[in-house]
Amino acid sequence: MNKKYIVRLSEEERLVCEETAKRLSGGSEKGRRARILLQADADGPGWSDERVAEAVRCRPQTVVNVRRRCVLEGFEAALERKVRAHPPVPKRLDGDGEARLVALRLGGPPEGYGQWSLRLLARRAVETGIAESISHETVRRTLKKTASPGARSRTG
Repeated sequence: MNKKYIVRLSEEERLVCEETAKRLSGGSEKGRRARILLQADADGPGWSDERVAEAVRCRPQTVVNVRRRCVLEGFEAALERKVRAHPPVPKRLDGDGEARLVALRLGGPPEGYGQWSLRLLARRAVETGIAESISHETVRRTLKKTASPGARSRTG
């Protein structure tokens, strides 16, 4: 099968890959991408995708993706991790919502309850309009993130 994206590294790029692969050995993603580029280099070993994948212990599609990124976006882009433009799921609470949730938690629990539970906080956050909908797990993560280092939360 003919490769659509042919990687040809300059001498400088090859040295960067060798240094990166040597410095970041093991499970490092950047080191793995450097080793993929070194082995897939048409002016170097020029290994097949399957052989490179076996050597660096990844899927052949990973090799194809790294080669494609090197050709289309450049050497530096292929070596670095791709950053997502947007998170996969938008956040339920912004900074103001988090502050209001923490303030709600610091207030006393509702009548008939001894303390706040995560589910009770989630229900009350929806009732008071802090969020349109929110899960107890989001409440837990928010409180854990915003808790002061010495304080222990009793929301669990």
